[in-house]
Amino acid sequence: MTASADEPFRVVFVCTGNICRSPMADVVFRSLADAAGLRDRVASTSAGTGDWHVGERADQRTLEALERRGYDGSRHRARQFTHADFGRSDLVVALDRSHERILSGWARNEGDADKIALLMSFDPAAPTLDVPDPYYAGPGMFDDVLGMIESASRSLFRQLEPAIRSTT
Repeated sequence: MTASADEPFRVVFVCTGNICRSPMADVVFRSLADAAGLRDRVASTSAGTGDWHVGERADQRTLEALERRGYDGSRHRARQFTHADFGRSDLVVALDRSHERILSGWARNEGDADKIALLMSFDPAAPTLDVPDPYYAGPGMFDDVLGMIESASRSLFRQLEPAIRSTT
């Protein structure tokens, strides 16, 4: 952990196109930080491994699933992960193993590679390491995926919170 009293802990969530899973994870994680009174101590964002949706809003079904659970994803605009994200992030969270492989291939050194983790690896009750891509599924799948992301994000936040608090 590299957060200090002057710098927040920085997390980037990564999926394929940055319009479904990673925006959900970013919104949920920021909500957890806000609820814990750590808004200024945590900075999160999201990105995609591909550039197909750069500049677009999150998928409408993502926004609707978030809204049904009381979150606001309206500010999201898709972007592609870049090498600079390794330098400006303390933790790079992949939403599935394909993203983890891509990110590992993009890592320029051991320091970059050490920042990569799978979101579901933080949830001891998770039945899988991959958050499924709901893009080609119906709205119910978006709700299911959001539930998985919420559970794993809570576990991730619980692990990070003591160290984040100790820098305040």
